[in-house]
Amino acid sequence: SGNNFEIIIIDDGSPDGTQEIAEQLEKIYGSDKILLRPRARKLGLGTAYIHGMKHATGNFIVIMDADLSHHPKFIPEFIRKQKEGNFDIVSGTRYKGNGGVHGWDLKRKLISRGANFITQVLLRPGASDLTGSFRLYRKEVLQKLMEKCVSKGYVFQMEMIVRARQLGYTIGEVPISFVDRVYGESKLGGNEIVSFLKGLLTLFATT
Repeated sequence: SGNNFEIIIIDDGSPDGTQEIAEQLEKIYGSDKILLRPRARKLGLGTAYIHGMKHATGNFIVIMDADLSHHPKFIPEFIRKQKEGNFDIVSGTRYKGNGGVHGWDLKRKLISRGANFITQVLLRPGASDLTGSFRLYRKEVLQKLMEKCVSKGYVFQMEMIVRARQLGYTIGEVPISFVDRVYGESKLGGNEIVSFLKGLLTLFATT
């Protein structure tokens, strides 16, 4: 790609063999390119970001799911977009241009669309996809946002964008195709929806 990079894999004791595969990749590509930084148990997305940042040596950090529902082919577009507008954040969007979702049932699509719509109406964040996690950040911007964000779960990604706007950071968007994971399960139940609504109201009251 012509870009100097490292891949940091944070594995929270997942039972799907992620750690073993990462260890094989480390042997092939070297520990300077593949950095496996496992944790003993599931400690949450926000703490995984902080854990990964401690080991990141670059000026920019791309965050993505390791199950390839986020395709690496979009990363060069993120980098181009960042350079083009000197953005602090470049966010992947499923809801603009030729972006889309593959592998979700109607219920999941409606929940995601509904969550984005309600958030747009209440918070007017100026970004089209608030619940996705495929993003590029300036490292110092990500650090600052992590200090400010208090949400957990489904609301966390949304708060990152809302706080970024509040702090005056610039955000670019790249249309992406999201493909639901082939292995394992994504758990989005009633509890997550209730906590999302609570988090949304908290953000509405505090931003």
